[in-house]
This record gives sequence, C-alpha cells and structure tokens, in this order.
Amino acid sequence: MTDMTGKVVLITGATDGIGRQAARELAALGARVAVVGRNPQKLADTLSELGAGAVGIRADLSVQAEVRRAAAEFKARFDRLDVLINNAGNGFFLRRLSADGIEMTWALNHMAYFILTLELLDVMKASAPSRVVNTSSSAHYKGCIRWKDVERTWGYWMLGAYEQSKLANVMFTYALARRLEGTGVTANALHPGFVRTNIGGTQNGWLGRLGQRIIFYKGISVEEGARATMRLATDPALEGMTAKFFTRFGERRSSESSHDVNAQERLWALSEGYVRKAVIRNQ
Repeated sequence: MTDMTGKVVLITGATDGIGRQAARELAALGARVAVVGRNPQKLADTLSELGAGAVGIRADLSVQAEVRRAAAEFKARFDRLDVLINNAGNGFFLRRLSADGIEMTWALNHMAYFILTLELLDVMKASAPSRVVNTSSSAHYKGCIRWKDVERTWGYWMLGAYEQSKLANVMFTYALARRLEGTGVTANALHPGFVRTNIGGTQNGWLGRLGQRIIFYKGISVEEGARATMRLATDPALEGMTAKFFTRFGERRSSESSHDVNAQERLWALSEGYVRKAVIRNQ
C-alpha cells in the first residue's frame, strides 16, 4: 500500500462489509474519504469511525435522480477525485422494482455504477492520473445478458439477475476503459471473494437469513475481501493499467463473454436508453 495523503476517494456501499473496511484502510493511509450510504444511522456510525476528514453523502443509489444528486454533492465539496470505488450492490430473492420502476438488481448493481461514473468523469479527468474501481464478482462467469428482458420480467431468479448484473459490471468497465484511453483515467473490475457481508440479508426474509448463515460459515473476512479493492485503489505498480479483472490473488482473465466488444457497446447503448427514459419521466 502507498501513502494516500492528499488523495480523495469516493466509495459507495461504504457503511458495511468490504466498502467500510476499504474506507477504514484508505483513511488510515491518509486519504480524504467520501462515503455514500442509504441508511443515515449507518452513515453516521461510519463517519464517526473514520474521523474528521471523512464526508458522508446520503443517497439511495437505486434511484437515478439520487445518484446524480450524490455526484453533484460530491463535486460541490471537492475539486478532485483520485479514486472512485463503485461498490454498492445487493441481491434480491424476490423481484422488486426501484422508485424508477426498474428491476432492483439492474438498477442498483449496474445502472448506479454507470450513472455515477459518467457524472464524475469530468472531475476525474481533471485529477488524472485517477482510477475507477468497479466491484464485480466471479458470479459474472455464469452470467448472461438477457437482452430482450434484462429486468427479468419472466423467470426471475435471484442468482440469474445477480450474475447478469455482475457481468454488466465487467463489460461496462471494459467499454469505459476504451473511452478513457489517453485521459489518464483507468478503469478496472474485481472479484473480492465470497465475503462475510450483509448482501441479500435483511430485506429478503427467511431466505435472506439462510443465505446470511451460509455466508457466515463459508465466507472470508472483510479484511481479506477488501484486498483487491485496496490494491486497485492504491498500488503504484498498477498506475496506467486499465481494462483488467482482479481477484485478491491478482489479475485474472474474466469471462469470454465479457470481452465481446459488440456486446459491450450494446450494453452501453442500452444503459443510455435507461438514462433517457428516466430523464423524460422526471421532466
């Protein structure tokens, strides 16, 4: 790890699990850390732990307008962004819709990454060299984009929706990296490991509690889970490296489908379509 004094880092999903652990470690390295969270009490608890230099931004990242508001609030407080860590995500046993009427897994796990990153690219380019770090999962290896029904209106199953969203994270990372060539901003994705976190927990009833029990006994610690995040955020040896996929053990080739450039561009266009629809709906 390297000294991060003078660096500004924004982390989503930073009030629990690996996001909170990464925030702790980054603050300890001297970074000014901005954390995004939905729950005000958890946000306050996280800020008290991180110390006076930390900033909290409250937002429900499944709602497109709140993602934009979070980006605007960040830019009102900071004039630079050295590392953006897109980490917020969840799994939902039952199909549910966001406030925008979008299937929740797609809205939170993919669209939030897409919108927040694009909203912050201007300040990241001005801060270059800077880094976008996207938390994906090894679940993406089994994922496929259901192009005609990405919101899973039929045959919904949590794992299918989750795997699809994690594949979208990797594909978005590669498409973004291609667009950022020559800007000094890099984009990489990671699999943190099977970590003991609250994913899929409280909002999913007895199935969520069962899943949490499995995670508790089978998962690795948040310290281990944050290893890949921290390396991608801080390691000077990775300066300039982009469009790669990492685990806590190092670089690894992502799924073959994630490298399909035509599919990446199709996903980008699809994502832009969701943004346009939300803008029109909110006019």
